[in-house]
Amino acid sequence: MFKKILVPSDGSVQSHKAAIVAADLAKSQGAEVVGIYVIDPFPFIGVGDASAVGLQAYMAEAQAAAGQSLADIRTMCEEKGVKFAGDTIERTSAYEGILETAKAEKCDLIVMGSHGRRGIQALILGSVAQKVLTHTDLPVMIIKG
Repeated sequence: MFKKILVPSDGSVQSHKAAIVAADLAKSQGAEVVGIYVIDPFPFIGVGDASAVGLQAYMAEAQAAAGQSLADIRTMCEEKGVKFAGDTIERTSAYEGILETAKAEKCDLIVMGSHGRRGIQALILGSVAQKVLTHTDLPVMIIKG
């Protein structure tokens, strides 16, 4: 039924749980998993050397977190004999990066974790999962943490 499953990750416990479900589902379907980690652009635009040093430090840390998160998904997939491809992209909006990747990779399912925020916290912080659900025509499986 599914051929290509997108697994967005932010390195959280919830995204790890979603990756486990996605790898199991991919194995049962003979599908492949595409992992994506979306990095927010450097939040400070300053002048001079301090800005350049800050940008380098921020990007190095973000790339390391992305690499670790995608390696986690890759390991799960390899253990189950599931084909895996991963990518790190930079976007100001995580949900847009997820949807762009789903379209570019021709994915037919998105499996992602949700932090399960409720009430005022959800209203103020928003939810990447909610935005993905609202803006895609693809099936989305949400794994609550």
